[in-house]
Amino acid sequence: MLLFRIISTRILQLVPVFFGVTFMTFAILNLLPGNVAVAILGSYATPQSIRILNQQLGLNQPFLVRYWEWLRNFFHGNLGSSLETHQSVISILSQRAPVTFELIIVAMCIALVVAIPLAVLSAKKTGGFADRMSTLLSMIGVSVPGFVIGLALILLVAEKSKIFPASGFSPLSGGLFSNLRTIFLPAFSLGFVLLATYTRVLRSDMREQLATEDYVLTARAKGIGPWSLIVRHVLRNSLFGFITVVALNLGTLFGGTVIIESVFDLPGIGSVLVTAITDRDSPTVQGIVVVLALAVVLANLVADLLYVVLDPRVRYGNAGE
Repeated sequence: MLLFRIISTRILQLVPVFFGVTFMTFAILNLLPGNVAVAILGSYATPQSIRILNQQLGLNQPFLVRYWEWLRNFFHGNLGSSLETHQSVISILSQRAPVTFELIIVAMCIALVVAIPLAVLSAKKTGGFADRMSTLLSMIGVSVPGFVIGLALILLVAEKSKIFPASGFSPLSGGLFSNLRTIFLPAFSLGFVLLATYTRVLRSDMREQLATEDYVLTARAKGIGPWSLIVRHVLRNSLFGFITVVALNLGTLFGGTVIIESVFDLPGIGSVLVTAITDRDSPTVQGIVVVLALAVVLANLVADLLYVVLDPRVRYGNAGE
């Protein structure tokens, strides 16, 4: 029953998110300077050809009429076609979205696989090697943008070792090893900033619990070893706030793909989004924005479900007791 309530709440929240995001995107594109027809035909287009193309694309219609037409087509399963390439937006998303979502998933896995053990080791021994390393990573992650990390990896790793390519993408159909070779450096560049953030947040929360919580004193009095105390109790209790941080930073991942895909020449939706915004290709921009908004909402739904799994009080509706 609780799971149904959580899922239904997220679905209801999706409605205002959908209308808000699509309307704002449509409005911003409408306010950008320039003319779509001129961008398509070129600067030497005649006024007559511009007027004809505007009529063909429906660009001569008022803003609200065009937005309503897009909504009507969307609810009929039609996201329209690119104004620049005339390819259907659904086709573009089906080709490009898997690359972007794989990049995000691998980046998230790298961040979590490194951040959680490093935070545990750092919390266990303050001032130790792991603690100093986590502090250094946090400082670098906060100070250096992801695209700078990407450029550094291209120069220091891709160009020197030749193990990882500096650009391009190999799909999973071409083999898992080849796919991971092409996705690792972009994913590490994208996930490094989050790795630093996750390590700092989790380490601070675990240290606070070790210093202030009564259950820690009770566990030590019962003779529970330090590793068992940290991993089985402190880490589990710290995961609640940590999950919230992970969910809230998903927007950073999606935003970072736009730059990282350009740096590593990946055929994802981030690179298409940059081109579509430049060309004021509203159907393509709208389709990509809708997909990203849905992905963020679904990811937050997963975070809510993880709360239910980790905390029995939430599971039985007694969180406030």
